[in-house]
Amino acid sequence: MGNTLPGTTIPVDWSKPEDAETRLNSLFLAGGLMLSQVSSLTGLESYVIQNWVRRGFVAPPERKRYSRRQFCRIVLINMLKDSMQLEKICALLSYVNGELDDESDDLIDDAQLYLYFVRLAASVERQLPAGPEDVARWCRTAVEDYGEPAPGARDRVARCLQVILTAYLAARLRREAELLLTQLA
Repeated sequence: MGNTLPGTTIPVDWSKPEDAETRLNSLFLAGGLMLSQVSSLTGLESYVIQNWVRRGFVAPPERKRYSRRQFCRIVLINMLKDSMQLEKICALLSYVNGELDDESDDLIDDAQLYLYFVRLAASVERQLPAGPEDVARWCRTAVEDYGEPAPGARDRVARCLQVILTAYLAARLRREAELLLTQLA
């Protein structure tokens, strides 16, 4: 894990994962982010973000400004694209949020989903899960405070987080393997 929030260029102190929410909130004090800001904070080219909006993966910005929710959706996709195909990422996000370009059917705000994941990533920094059972347990524990808008929503969100955390761990292991490979030469 680096010293940035996953999927972003935003510095983070992993000993204080709660600061992630404060950092995210401060970004949106002016009412939203322009495309150039989203691009800078994610390391993505502007045309990639616009393509995701055009394809319906992210709701269109309002008055050319991206909300906290939209930004976190972009960050989640950006983070997961290292270990999952884009279509599978969208299927995963649809599992908890229905139509991706319609926020009215969401079981969880993308910002809250991302913040749950950040807490899990901070736990990984302290100690790697022993296996899939640990990952599942950590994810169920992470959403204990989640207020279900519909019966079964908490379980769906926990399972979504389980996939996200597993994909994140897979990407992390891939990077470690690539580093080890360069050391062989």
